[in-house]
Amino acid sequence: MYLNRLEIDPNRPIPTTPRPLRVDRSQPSGNEASPRRNAPSLLLLRVRTATLLLIGTMVAGSPALAADPGYPSGQWLIEPTKLAESLADDSWVILDARDEASFAEGHIPGAIRIDPGQWAKAFSDGQDAAEWSQRIGELGIAADTTVVLYDDVRSKDASRIWWILRYWGVSDARLLNGGWLGWQAADLPIDDSQPSATAVQFEAVPAPVRLATKDQLIDSLADRSLQIVDTRSAAEFCGIKPLDNQRAGAVPGAKHLEWVDLIDDQTHRFKPADELKRLFDAAGIRLDRPTATYCQSGGRASVMAYGLELMGASDVRNYYRSWAEWGNAENTPVIKPESPNRYQENDCR
Repeated sequence: MYLNRLEIDPNRPIPTTPRPLRVDRSQPSGNEASPRRNAPSLLLLRVRTATLLLIGTMVAGSPALAADPGYPSGQWLIEPTKLAESLADDSWVILDARDEASFAEGHIPGAIRIDPGQWAKAFSDGQDAAEWSQRIGELGIAADTTVVLYDDVRSKDASRIWWILRYWGVSDARLLNGGWLGWQAADLPIDDSQPSATAVQFEAVPAPVRLATKDQLIDSLADRSLQIVDTRSAAEFCGIKPLDNQRAGAVPGAKHLEWVDLIDDQTHRFKPADELKRLFDAAGIRLDRPTATYCQSGGRASVMAYGLELMGASDVRNYYRSWAEWGNAENTPVIKPESPNRYQENDCR
């Protein structure tokens, strides 16, 4: 059956070490398949919903896990307990962006695994709307679907998928605050089955305003029409760490804020709104300016694009080809800054 048993002591403190619940699939449910994934029986759904509501009440009282209402666009972020309350909603699709072995070991009930590496390459190779319509529709994502994404790498892979979905017109895509670690910390149910999605019709419509190109960045260097944000490490920004690129350094005039600075290192949650605002201010990043983010290949830049939108920025573009293109092109200017913007007291030597 879907949820074997969950015993809760209301006086029990919230655990600091994740001790996830397991979903018992040892007995068949006898239920018919839902339009997108197998659904539990009505009785068990009621049991599960009541249980999760109680867990939500307990977890909400923990400062470390309570939602932060200060994000100007907080609709793009969902708390683990809120997602737990919606597990039975067939209009929601949950995407797990971790590796195959981690997914097989345990995942959020009903989650479908997605390969972020395949998606990253597919978007780099081309933006054919028909192909992306099929790829997204195969996941059971329709125009009215709420999509929740999570990973175990501080939302880096989940953010990339989030950005791609938003580019192709998915209007309600959210990140799970804290990702997999946050779900475990909330002591919520875990499943080890292999759910499958039923394909639905989806029409992918690109949003060019969400994607920056090399030529746009070059043009903006003259009129400063774009605020450019480098989300790589300080060593990459300074030109100390070239990776596999022909040239190392930064786009002239780029602000620097490393993507991982937006995430709490211990909880993998996005930092509170006031702290994010301080980080952006210290780096000289304005939320009211048209902005293009970049990294090496679009993933870390997706986290920054997400963070800027979470904080209310309305005109944010991802230079998806990023330094893999800029650092290997012949017509792109490259500088080696004296210091990263966020470390004004340190130089790049």
